Formats: sequence, structure tokens, C-alpha cells
Amino acid sequence: MTGWLIALRAIVGREFLRFIHQRERFLSALVRPLVWLLIFAAGFRAALGVSIIPPYQTYITYETYIVPGLCAMILLFNGMQSSLSLVYDREMGSMRLLLTSPLPRWWLLFCRLLGSSAISVLQVYAFLAIAALFDITMPIWGYVAALPGLFLGGIMLGALGLVLSSFVRQLENFAGIMNFVIFPMFFLSSALYPLWKMAESSELLYDICALNPFTYVVELIRFLLYLQFNWFALLWVLGSTVVFGLLAVWGYDPARGLMKRKV
Repeated sequence: MTGWLIALRAIVGREFLRFIHQRERFLSALVRPLVWLLIFAAGFRAALGVSIIPPYQTYITYETYIVPGLCAMILLFNGMQSSLSLVYDREMGSMRLLLTSPLPRWWLLFCRLLGSSAISVLQVYAFLAIAALFDITMPIWGYVAALPGLFLGGIMLGALGLVLSSFVRQLENFAGIMNFVIFPMFFLSSALYPLWKMAESSELLYDICALNPFTYVVELIRFLLYLQFNWFALLWVLGSTVVFGLLAVWGYDPARGLMKRKV
């Protein structure tokens, strides 16, 4: 177990050091949701008024509604960006060296996910602090209750990024694939509008949103921020995490997975 803990400390520490030396990464992670919160929300407020829906007990502003979705957006973009750096490491050789260690492949990938998820959670809380300055606040204990949901959502979305990175040979190709994953997942979810509004527009789009795992990351965070629990969202996120995690382990296994064709 000592070797396992050393690997955990080294991989997580490397992620934090990389994050500290890439300050623009922190700023970009905050600018993106703040643009949605302060600019787009002002334009959509009148068109997308939100009625009383769980977990809310009264009418809320549109800015308040989209905060959980923007928190999940930070997790999504950071998970994809972490996987992008993984493709870079694989091309430069450091990732191949790491994967040749005697430790289980799943543990190495989990350490990578844990490090990137911890960084994502820090970015989310920085965003929530800035949102509070604009009088967009949640119950004080909701910030604490949301922590497990944020970590789980970060691990799920990071695992999805690992699956995608196992398909890609070159760094340039992964950047293009990210756009085909990030934006459909974000817009076809409950991040920006309730699903019942989507159902009024199109039943097909509603069904797609209801099958989107990102939707349940958003709803899990939303309910936890208001000290409520959504068991269905938790089960969906847990199931997606297991599936993406198994696919990532298979994809990075040189004996059976997609990495066999890259070595």
C-alpha cells in the first residue's frame, strides 16, 4: 500500500503543480461561467422565467437557477482539459512511463481523476464565491453538502475525458473531439433551462436531455446546494462513473484496449 500512496501523492501533487504554474487555466475556468451568469442570464431572464420546481420552494431568478449548471460546466471543461493534457503526456512519453509501473492501471487513472477533480472543485467554489458577491447565494450549509456531489461529478466527467483520450492519437484531433462532446452535453441538459420547458418545445430533445448523464450531474449539485437529495440523479451519476471508468481502464490497457494500437 505504501507504493500506492506514493503514486497517489505524486500524481495528485503533479496535477496541482501544473495548475499552479498555469494561472490562465484558473482564470479561463472562471471567465466562462461568469460570462453566462452576468451577461447571458441578463438577456434570458425575461424569456426564461423559472417557476416553482424542486428543490426550490419559491420563485427564483434565472441567475439563481443556472448556478448549479455553471458549476457542472466548470467540472465538464476541466475534465476535458485534464484529458487533453493526458494526450500531451502520452505523446511526450511521460504517460507511457507511468503506465509501465507495476501498479494497477485502474489505480493510476483513478489518481489522475482524483487530482483533476480536486482542482475542479476548487474552481467551482471560487466561482460560487464570486457569484455571492453579486448577491446570488445558496443556503450556507448547501455549500458543504454539495462537496460530495461535486467530487463525484468531476470524477464522472473526467472518466469520460479519459475514454475520449484513449481513442485519440494526436493532440490536435482531441481538441476537435472535445467540441463535439462538451457543447452537446452542456446545451442538451438542464443546465440552462428546466426539462419541462424542453418538453414543451420537443419531445425528442427532452428524451435526449433525459438520457444525458451531464443532466444528472447538474441536478445532483442543484439538490445538494439546497440541502435536498435526488436519489435518481445519484444512481445515474454513479452508474455513468462506473461505465466510463471501466471503458477508460480498458482503453488504456495495452493488452486488450485501444492503447494497443498506439504503442
